[in-house]
Amino acid sequence: MTQIESPKVVKKKLFSPIWLLPVVALILGAWLGVKSIKESGIEIVIHFPSAAGIDIGKTLVKYQGLTVGKVSDIGIDDDLKGVNVKVVMDYRADPFLNKNTLFWLVKPKASITGVEGLDTLFSGNYIAIQPGDGRSTTEFEAQREAPAILPGSEGIMVELKSPKLGSIDVGSPVFFRQVPVGSVVSYRLDGNKQIIISAFVQEQYTHLVHKDSRFWNVSGLKIDASLAGIKVNTESIASILAGGISFDSGSETEKAQNGDTYALYQDEQTAIGGVLFTLTADNAEDISEGTALVYRGITVGNVEKKQLSEQGVLLNIRVEHQYKALITPDSRFWLSGAELSLKGMKNVGRLITGSVINVLPGNQSPTEQMRFELAAKAPDLLKDAKLTLKVVAASHFGIANGAQVRYKQLPIGAITGVNLSDDFANVEYQIEILPEFKHLVTQGSFFVPEKALSINATLEGISVATRDLTTMLEGAISLVPAKNSTLIEANSSLALHESIESAQAQFAQQQMLSLTLNSIDGADLVAGSPVYYKKMQVGSVSTVEWQADADTFAININIDKKFTPLIKENTLFWRNSAVKINASLTGVDIDVAPLKGAINGGITLGHHDKNIVSSSPTHYQLYDSEALALMQASVIELTLPVSAKVSAKTAIRYQGHQIGELSQVKLDPALTTLKAKAYLYGDYAAHFSRADSEYFIVDAQISLAGIRAPETLITGPYIGVIPGKTVPTADKFIVKNHARLDANVPADAIKFQLVDSQLGSIKVGTPLFFRGINIGQVDGYQLADSGVDITLFVHVDAQYGHLVNKTSQFWDASGIKLDVGLFSGAQLETQSLETILAGGIAIATKDVTTDANRLSENDRVNLQHTMREEWAEWQPEQTK
Repeated sequence: MTQIESPKVVKKKLFSPIWLLPVVALILGAWLGVKSIKESGIEIVIHFPSAAGIDIGKTLVKYQGLTVGKVSDIGIDDDLKGVNVKVVMDYRADPFLNKNTLFWLVKPKASITGVEGLDTLFSGNYIAIQPGDGRSTTEFEAQREAPAILPGSEGIMVELKSPKLGSIDVGSPVFFRQVPVGSVVSYRLDGNKQIIISAFVQEQYTHLVHKDSRFWNVSGLKIDASLAGIKVNTESIASILAGGISFDSGSETEKAQNGDTYALYQDEQTAIGGVLFTLTADNAEDISEGTALVYRGITVGNVEKKQLSEQGVLLNIRVEHQYKALITPDSRFWLSGAELSLKGMKNVGRLITGSVINVLPGNQSPTEQMRFELAAKAPDLLKDAKLTLKVVAASHFGIANGAQVRYKQLPIGAITGVNLSDDFANVEYQIEILPEFKHLVTQGSFFVPEKALSINATLEGISVATRDLTTMLEGAISLVPAKNSTLIEANSSLALHESIESAQAQFAQQQMLSLTLNSIDGADLVAGSPVYYKKMQVGSVSTVEWQADADTFAININIDKKFTPLIKENTLFWRNSAVKINASLTGVDIDVAPLKGAINGGITLGHHDKNIVSSSPTHYQLYDSEALALMQASVIELTLPVSAKVSAKTAIRYQGHQIGELSQVKLDPALTTLKAKAYLYGDYAAHFSRADSEYFIVDAQISLAGIRAPETLITGPYIGVIPGKTVPTADKFIVKNHARLDANVPADAIKFQLVDSQLGSIKVGTPLFFRGINIGQVDGYQLADSGVDITLFVHVDAQYGHLVNKTSQFWDASGIKLDVGLFSGAQLETQSLETILAGGIAIATKDVTTDANRLSENDRVNLQHTMREEWAEWQPEQTK
């Protein structure tokens, strides 16, 4: 049978890879088309007044030197008022083509202020662009001139108002102390009487322009020729050629902002001059612009301008700042020239220099607007009474009768008499102040003597001051006025201080907070020693006084008023060490005090972490160190035996813990005792300052029983103390040679007495043994007044108190006992090696301890010499 193969079915592919080629080609073509359209550029139109200097296909558009476009076509506008320049801009410039974007033609320009567009000599003219904001547009109006501030320029623009332009031009420099810091960028008319000049100041100099800065014209060369002489004034060669503007930084700290407006003065004197006021005269024949205003032969101002008015001739006068106090509403003025008469000639020099205007100051306060009458002759000064005062000094400074009284080295009066006060304690100077200077002497004013030669050498340096020959021969005093405006009354008394510094120090002391520090010693302090807070001086020591009754010192200090908030309840004071060295395994730390404090001594002010109750708000303790201060140590006085081997820094201990230290030890005048000042640390002072506290000397004791207080062999003796229990406190204690018998006995121990006919080898500390276990010790011993027996004071520790009672027997187990008899032979009795060397007392108890047979402190038990055999058989079962 023939086998028929079944047909194989093959599915037809729906998509062939060959179709990807036209798809990719389509996408690539679209991308190239979009890219070509995008990068083809943006066409804009810029309207220029003319096409001079612009060429099609050559003139470029640049921004900061980067080409961003090119001129593609030029056409005349419809109104025949200019040309429309078509420019193809780079497609990336689209975000900058906005309504406020500026375009202008850059071409070479030479002027007296410099050369602009120098690069166009080689590359040709180009159109500059400055991006702006606003909506997007393609039509622009070209600027005739470059903007005031070019792209990339940082700084501020200020406007200056002036009645005339002078030789100032665009590009004229702006100076500060003859250093060019900016330039004039433009100017324009503001109405028909004023010009506004825009000046640009570079960014690094903008901090020099403040709200109250003043600007003045320094253009050209200024020559002032008059009978008084010839004055030539110029800023620099650049300002002579191109004009210029200068300014000062003013006195305010608020900086100028863009667009601030200032007045432009004609010269520096007008800009930063002093007080301006007006004089009215009937005739100004002998007065011209520049006529000097004179006070006591010193020129203090000048006539700036004179003009005719209905009231007569008006004279505008400017007074220098340093003399503005001379011009007050009641000041008087008069014209003075050369005087020729039969009596002689006065002021002959004014025949050449011309007349001057004299001024006599008044007493009233200055006002803003002041106008005066110019008198034809000098006022009669005799009509005004002089001010008579008394000046009091602690000693005579060599000032003679008739010596000058001065203010800022100008004579304002004279000394008319020198006398002693009625109690001969002070020197009194009678002085007269001229009438025109009465207003200078107010409440709080004082005087200081003038010194022909003054040399002041301190740690800060050396200063030398000299005066004139008159001061050397006659002496003089100077007035130091107060800020108070209340005038002094006639015949009042004022102080004559040695110097301004001493007066200031006295006044400062009156304003300071005065405190008293109690100190064990003088702490190496003197008047003037500094008081520091965190190494900054906040006050000083005024006096150091010894308190004889308590043998202590009172350190009086003054704290500057601004630092008074530092004085609180937790304020501490301690002695400032010149050099503090802290050496440890981590290194060596050296802290050096400030030089002034190291030489004169010093005090440091600090604060405790917690509040402290002070005995007085103005009395504090001065501690020897910062550590003692922070521990709030209390000061006590100890009286010790003269044989005590103690010194400063000797420790005061309780149960081995240091609770204080000695600060000072000295022999009393009678040579019988030692007097010591000591500190008790603050945490312990309350317990050990009670009146019944006991102090004693602890020293090493060497015996067969061992060494007591072995640490004193290295450190030396120390002071032991037992705290008191009473409420009253004390600050003076007597130190005994040793502690009382039960000083170290626990309060719950069983205390009683043993009685023996002799002491033997028993010592303080001899142990009590029960079956070889140490359960107590001998605390002390005492010979009876009759001399018959010895009383031993002993105790048994509380945990073993149930092992002893009135049925207990005690015997001396010390050393070796040898009993030799003729028939009994020799018997040797020994205990442990400890009892052989140090001694001991053995105990045996017959009955169980009950409340009825317990031992008390006053019980007296005989101490046996030997042990009986039956005692060894006592074995009661004791319970606690």
